[in-house]
Amino acid sequence: MQPGLELARFALLCLCCSCLLVPVPVQGCGPGRGYGRRRASRKLTPLLYKQFIPNVAEKTLGASGRSEGKINHNSEKFKELTPNYNPDIIFKDEEDTGADRLMTQRCKDKVNSLAISVMNQWPGVKLRVTEGWDEDGHHSKESLHYEGRAVDITTSDRDRTKYGMLARLAVEAGFDWVYYESKAHIHCSVKSDNSMATKTGGCFPSEATVTLEDGQSLAMSELSPGDRVLTADAAGRVVPSQVLLLLDKEGEMRISFTVLETEDPRRHLELTAAHLIFVSDNNTDRMEAFQPMFASRVRIGHFVLVKEVGSSRLRSSRIKAVYVKEAVGAYAPLTSHGTLLVNNVLASCYAVIQKHHWAHL
Repeated sequence: MQPGLELARFALLCLCCSCLLVPVPVQGCGPGRGYGRRRASRKLTPLLYKQFIPNVAEKTLGASGRSEGKINHNSEKFKELTPNYNPDIIFKDEEDTGADRLMTQRCKDKVNSLAISVMNQWPGVKLRVTEGWDEDGHHSKESLHYEGRAVDITTSDRDRTKYGMLARLAVEAGFDWVYYESKAHIHCSVKSDNSMATKTGGCFPSEATVTLEDGQSLAMSELSPGDRVLTADAAGRVVPSQVLLLLDKEGEMRISFTVLETEDPRRHLELTAAHLIFVSDNNTDRMEAFQPMFASRVRIGHFVLVKEVGSSRLRSSRIKAVYVKEAVGAYAPLTSHGTLLVNNVLASCYAVIQKHHWAHL
């Protein structure tokens, strides 16, 4: 073989190999984040000293809810407390009774989730629980520590410079109220396992979608405080509204939802039975004709407000089907307007109380 021909073949072989190494953009299939751009990772911001999230009192509906009474060893509810033996968590247990390990199931789930976040954030560091269920009366009269619904936490290395970020991680882990209470610890609490908010799991399933101000479609499970989502003003114009907080956030809970289907334009909305949606008996686009109604009371023939693609106003659409199905996840975002468009259907941010304007006071 001639040397020139051999050299040419070698060069061609190198060229082919180099082509195989060039990254080629591909579009994957299978589970993903749905349509729209992939969302950039959010930068977590540490809480400030004495800051609490959500920015409401601990024992209110928007946070951990009211106290349900002290639990002691002789209480019927004592059997509902569960010990936490997670080896990735250090329990101070200064009483040497194991009381700090006792907590409600919801609290336990959040603590275990936070423990993973702490290890990921600071390799070699663990979550430390300094106070859990209180059996000795060391807290204020209606403290949630008496019900196993609250924990005080630090990091295992007791590095106080980490506590602001620890509080933020607790918020991300799903605690219903987080307070940078002391230079020495972070206070976290949860709703009662028996509360209406926990039973209904909020309002919308994980797969429900909202639309951001820039037009991007976002799954409910990816929604965060500070996001600006589309809703409507009193005149029916589509406007952005800021998400203030998530009244509930359960990614794995499986519950029943009322499903509403409209005929023109076709829309599909799933929400909990006690959640409010704006309904009219007549086919009209007058906003004042639409009144809040529990989803469980909506019937075929009612009209709801929907957004058409490309339109800047809402229009009415007739309900053609109402049924119940199970779905995963439960999210309850609260916006500054008290309403939002979910799957392009206008819904209230509230449940349980039928007077929407009372709830939004």
